[in-house]
Amino acid sequence: MSSVAVIGDIDTVSGFRLGGVKQAVVVKTSEEAIAAFDKFLEDEISIIIITQLMANEIREHINRKIGSSVLPMIIEIPGKDGSSEGSSDQINDLIRRVIGVEMVK
Repeated sequence: MSSVAVIGDIDTVSGFRLGGVKQAVVVKTSEEAIAAFDKFLEDEISIIIITQLMANEIREHINRKIGSSVLPMIIEIPGKDGSSEGSSDQINDLIRRVIGVEMVK
């Protein structure tokens, strides 16, 4: 079953909830983000949307948990504080993981 979940700050989560996403968790610390991420993995969520700044804080955990797996698809978006540097590298990694093609600059 395909489903979407969101991990992020209150503004991001509220916006997605208004858009109809039911599984959304407000996090303030990396420990809370890891707990939410692991719960979504257990629930077999297909797409996990997470703010870039929080994803950067738990990057090692994300990589360890999903490895080279295609699902769940992790989508990093700018939070209320904006985007982080290196976001194009993350998009390239996602494309390489999903379709097996490396994008070159």
